[in-house]
Amino acid sequence: MKKIFQVLIFSVCLFSCKNSFAAVNLQDMDFSRVNPNVRIKDITEVEGARGNQLTGIGLVTGLNGTGDNSQMAVQMMRNLMRNFGVTLDARSVRTRNIAVVALTATLPPYVRPGQNIDVNVNTMGNASSLSGGMLIQAPLRAADGKVYAVAQGPVIVGGSTAQGAAASRTQNIPTAGRVPGGAIVERDVPSDYTMGGQVALLLRDPDFTTAQRIADAINRTYGVVAYAVDAGRVEVNLPGQYVQAPAAFLANMGGLEIEPDTSAKVAVNERTGTVVMGGNVKISSVGVAHGNLTVTVGESPVIVQPESFSNGVTGVENRTDITAEEDGGSMIAMPATTTVREMVRVLNSLGARPRDIIEILQAIDKAGALHGELVTM
Repeated sequence: MKKIFQVLIFSVCLFSCKNSFAAVNLQDMDFSRVNPNVRIKDITEVEGARGNQLTGIGLVTGLNGTGDNSQMAVQMMRNLMRNFGVTLDARSVRTRNIAVVALTATLPPYVRPGQNIDVNVNTMGNASSLSGGMLIQAPLRAADGKVYAVAQGPVIVGGSTAQGAAASRTQNIPTAGRVPGGAIVERDVPSDYTMGGQVALLLRDPDFTTAQRIADAINRTYGVVAYAVDAGRVEVNLPGQYVQAPAAFLANMGGLEIEPDTSAKVAVNERTGTVVMGGNVKISSVGVAHGNLTVTVGESPVIVQPESFSNGVTGVENRTDITAEEDGGSMIAMPATTTVREMVRVLNSLGARPRDIIEILQAIDKAGALHGELVTM
């Protein structure tokens, strides 16, 4: 029996590309390990040091006739001018050069007042494009209602739109953009991650085995100071020499390497035909049959002329031809303890395409032969 091995990024290429096996020599690769060694800092987060969501509503000006004409835009324009001592009547505001936008941003941990963060901008009305617009100063609030940043600056849009008298064309999303570094932080959020001389590590992918390996790696280096509380949390008591310097401890501890463990999973995306299988997925003894059914639909419009000296008119008659072909199917048996590598070879020997592979995997799972979780995206 061959060793269990890892197929992660390679699985995407092998299943999504038609001739991947011709370009990749599996014999030259090392599949002896399922997971590589990774740093603790790459698979965990420190409890108490998290980002905070900020939201706001603003006004984008300088649009070339692609803005709002809604009542919401008129009201915001009047409010803005009122702040500068100008009173406008609702009937006097007639412009398509402004747009009401929703602002979102994330206040990262450890950010201090005076630093800049990025802002996402999305239209709220019927504006068709934010290209060339300028965001007017707008406050960004957190869930507690307090202002933590103020945003302003030119809006960068990744899409475009062009319109003529009889046709229009839109590329990407011109009604959404960003203001890079457009928000200045006015208030910070204290990050207290050393409550009672203790630090808690939160696993991004909870797993009991990985949590215990993290605790073991820390204990081998700093003594018995860490223990796994559950699959997603490891608590660490600061060693004596680091009680006054927790940042130094986190920097040194984060560089320790472990081999993470994951449960057996197969992720499939039916929309894109992508299949990703973990290296520890196994299959019981099962037989797989695969046959290709090809259905061809052809449309042949035919011009029909009326009889001479009749009152008929020339018309178009659609003729549809439908043909179906089924290639010879085959039955291939896969032995017990089949791993990802054997399964890849078997499915490719059947000539299965990515979407065919998804259906085969779903059938194997229903038969109870797939030892792992099948995740449909």
